[in-house]
Amino acid sequence: MAPSADFLAFLKDQLRGLGHITTRRMFSGAGLYCDGLIFALILRDTLYFKVDDGNRQAYEAEGLEPFTYEARGRKVRIGAYWQVPERLFDDPDEMLDWARGALAAARRAPAKKKPRAKSKRASG
Repeated sequence: MAPSADFLAFLKDQLRGLGHITTRRMFSGAGLYCDGLIFALILRDTLYFKVDDGNRQAYEAEGLEPFTYEARGRKVRIGAYWQVPERLFDDPDEMLDWARGALAAARRAPAKKKPRAKSKRASG
């Protein structure tokens, strides 16, 4: 189920201190982008922030879990995105702090390489 327009507007308002926030639909949810860089996912009405070694400890200390889904009868764990603590929705300043950590993790992630174009060989 795609997130509601109201929820997306709420998040964009809460996170406006990061920079230019945009959303893009993906899967059955949406991605949150800051200045073109994805740093959060919204799936099944749940917000997940980007996590790496620089901010994972805070999520573990809260007892949170990474995003998981079931495919072909097995659980698939996406360790790069972790559920945001519910209490942050009542504390905009702390929500923004955690979002800054997610954005920093996104910036630290290696850029995906674009596939090389196949070279055309001259005939003859």
